[in-house]
Amino acid sequence: MPRVLRIVNRFNIGGPTYNAAYLTKHLSPDYKTLLIGGEIEKNESSSIYILRDLGVKPIIIPEMQRSMQYNGDLVAYYKLKEIIKRFKPDIVHTHASKSGALGRWAAYKCGVPVVLHTFHGHVFHSYFNRLKTELVKQTERRMANISTRIIALSEMQKYELSEIHHICYPDKISVIPLGFDLSRFRENTEEKRARFRKEYSLTNNDIAIGIIGRLSPIKNHDLFISAIRHSRQNTTRSIRAFIIGDGERHDELVRKCLEEGLTVSTKADNNTADVIFTSWIKDVDIAIAGLDLVCLTSLNEGTPVSLIEAQASSRCVLSMQVGGIENVVKNHYTGMLTSSSEQFQAVMVQLINDSVLRSRLALNGWEHVRENFHYTRLVNDTKRLYDELLEKKKEYHVQYQT
Repeated sequence: MPRVLRIVNRFNIGGPTYNAAYLTKHLSPDYKTLLIGGEIEKNESSSIYILRDLGVKPIIIPEMQRSMQYNGDLVAYYKLKEIIKRFKPDIVHTHASKSGALGRWAAYKCGVPVVLHTFHGHVFHSYFNRLKTELVKQTERRMANISTRIIALSEMQKYELSEIHHICYPDKISVIPLGFDLSRFRENTEEKRARFRKEYSLTNNDIAIGIIGRLSPIKNHDLFISAIRHSRQNTTRSIRAFIIGDGERHDELVRKCLEEGLTVSTKADNNTADVIFTSWIKDVDIAIAGLDLVCLTSLNEGTPVSLIEAQASSRCVLSMQVGGIENVVKNHYTGMLTSSSEQFQAVMVQLINDSVLRSRLALNGWEHVRENFHYTRLVNDTKRLYDELLEKKKEYHVQYQT
């Protein structure tokens, strides 16, 4: 049975954890998989419960963290090498940037036959200054050279990696979209909606608008807050906003709301505020069921989990059109995509005022994500790629020996 060593940056809530967990669980018995991840940051919420629910037991390397730390990164690198020597994988598959650099280099040095890396988004714009961005690109180009194959989550991401950022040639990139178990977003939706709306004192006439994700600069929550202020000034409908998640910008975003003239609550016992900061909600299916509109305002995105989950819940979505989002949301069919801050604000008002349009877009979401983002498709696509690459290595080895 071939062995796969799967390495993720850290077990925080997001697409990489789901991707790694489903592949680790469901590639068995064809592949034996060992999963490794780093330590979450103090303002992040752990996603270990996702692994636990699937019966997956990972190895945690505390020194492998999101931020760059020379000593910690070096320790993590040597730990990865030791694990590779003991486990003897046929494939090392890394997910996201930090694990991608450390894991691929360790695999290369240990002579692992097949080395793959999945880009869950990228950090080539809107993260760092120009000099640091160029250094990151150069590093990724070197890592691509020692990789057997690069995996992109969408055709748009493949185009960006190959044609815009020149990380590697397009024929080295395979496209495998994310996949999820979306069943809980279809179950007991009315009950969940009533539960969420009761908890936050929402009436039937209130339009609940939410955004889900880390409170970090790349997520651009400032636009969401400005759009809520703009909407309150340009509609007679009663609206309530929910910022679901946590992160380093929490206090800054609270101040932003107050500067915009919006009332704020960070506790569940004050449910009359314009904007409620809920922190992370583990049962996000309950929260999404209670919302009427799910938004995303990021400056850069790969495959946003929150929009897939919203569509699975038959909720209307509104997003900035960046990265691979156009492969996740079908514009004017399952949601609305906008290209500027002004357009985002205007479309939010339109969706608040037009309940018929909201309902029509929402009803199309489930069919779209069921076909394109179910975990069984992810597992089958990945297995086919693994089989193909191992077979090529075997053929090359036989030819070389001959």
